[in-house]
Amino acid sequence: MRKLIPVLTVLALFTGALAYLAVMRDPGYAGDKEAIAEVLAAHNRYRAELGLPALAWSDTLAQHAKAWAKELAKKGSLVHATGTGEGENLWMGTSGYFSFTQMVDGWGGEKKYFKYGSFPDVSTSGRWQDVGHYTQVIWRGTTEVGCGLAKAGGNDILVCRYSPPGNYMGQKPY
Repeated sequence: MRKLIPVLTVLALFTGALAYLAVMRDPGYAGDKEAIAEVLAAHNRYRAELGLPALAWSDTLAQHAKAWAKELAKKGSLVHATGTGEGENLWMGTSGYFSFTQMVDGWGGEKKYFKYGSFPDVSTSGRWQDVGHYTQVIWRGTTEVGCGLAKAGGNDILVCRYSPPGNYMGQKPY
């Protein structure tokens, strides 16, 4: 029994360390290069499918996104910010369950309803809201993205901000 206790202690410490690392992964933290690379790669995969230029990371946009994600966590709901002059995508899901790629894929999955046209006539459903996250990701004029993550109860909230913003009425995404 004595040998079992040290093994269980080491296992508990290792599990705790892994949980800590999972919580600390945040593209809104400028030092988390791995998270930033994952978020950028997920966005740029959708842009590359259309031959569009890759987005660059913006620490400034990430700071704005992180601040808004924290605010949303306090509110406990997803509401778009107003008057920022930045594009914005919001995502929420079970904490620690989804990778950043899966979060961005939630927006990218909207492409199944996308039809090329002038905004807002860009959806096969007739509702631009069904593709608005996707069109922001692929908007040709957008050159930068920054994202931040916050915890809200048992959920993660990801906010991504874009500059220049997309989804302009009367304009085509690319």
